Amino acid sequence: MNQSKPRQSVSVLVPVYNEAATLGTVLERLCQLQIIDQVVVVDDGSTDGSADIARDCADDRVQLVQLPANQGKTSAIRAAVQAATGDVLVVQDADLEYDPTELPSIIQPILDNVADVVYGSRFLVRKAARVLYFRHFIGNKILTFLSNLFTNLNMTDVETCYKAFRAPILKHLDLQTRGFGIEIEVTAAVGALPVRVYEVPISYYGRTYADGKKIQFIDGLYALGYIFSCNFRMRFGQAGRSYV
Repeated sequence: MNQSKPRQSVSVLVPVYNEAATLGTVLERLCQLQIIDQVVVVDDGSTDGSADIARDCADDRVQLVQLPANQGKTSAIRAAVQAATGDVLVVQDADLEYDPTELPSIIQPILDNVADVVYGSRFLVRKAARVLYFRHFIGNKILTFLSNLFTNLNMTDVETCYKAFRAPILKHLDLQTRGFGIEIEVTAAVGALPVRVYEVPISYYGRTYADGKKIQFIDGLYALGYIFSCNFRMRFGQAGRSYV
C-alpha cells in the first residue's frame, strides 16, 4: 500500500527594523495561511515598538528573536535561519511591499519537488505593481544583469525580497555581507550550487521614501561590490559545490 509523503513544514523569516506601522498586518496575513508552520520575527534593534507587536501576537507559531542593536538585513536573516525549524524557508519583509497571501505560490514549486530555490519576480507581474522610481528600476536591471553574468542564471529580479529555499541550502551558507547585501550573496551561492532554480510572478506594492522605504543609493554601490566579491568567494571559497 502506497503511503503519501508527509507535508513539508514551512518557516517564514521576517526581518524587522522599525516597521510597527505594518508588522501587525503582515503577521495577521501570515497567520491566516494554514500552510505556514512557523514565523520567525527578528527584531533588528527597532526603536518604535516593533518587537512588542510580535511579542503580543496571539498565534503561537510566531517566534520573536531580538538583536541587541541594528545590524542590517543579512544579520537578521542569519539569526532567523538559525531559529527556523521548517523544511522550507521563505523570506517575508515586514513593510507590506510584498503581499503575504502570495506566499503559497512562491513555495509551491518546492513542495511539488520541481525546485530547490524559488524567487518571486516583480518583473513577471501577477496582479499589480505600483509605478515608482525609474532609477531604482534601472539600478535593479543593472545589478540583475551583472549578477546573471557571473552566475549564468537567467534571473529577472535578484533584488526581490521573496526567496524560498529548501532549508538545508540556506542553513549551509555562511552569510558574510552587511545591510542589503544578502540578496546578491544568496544569489551568488545559488549560482554555485547544483540546485534547481525557479521564478514565479508576484505583485509589488512599493513604498516611497516618505512611506518609509529604507534602501538608498549607497546600497546599490555596495551591491555592485558584492557581485564581484561574493561570486568569487562562492565559486572558489567556502560555498563548495554541494549542500547537506
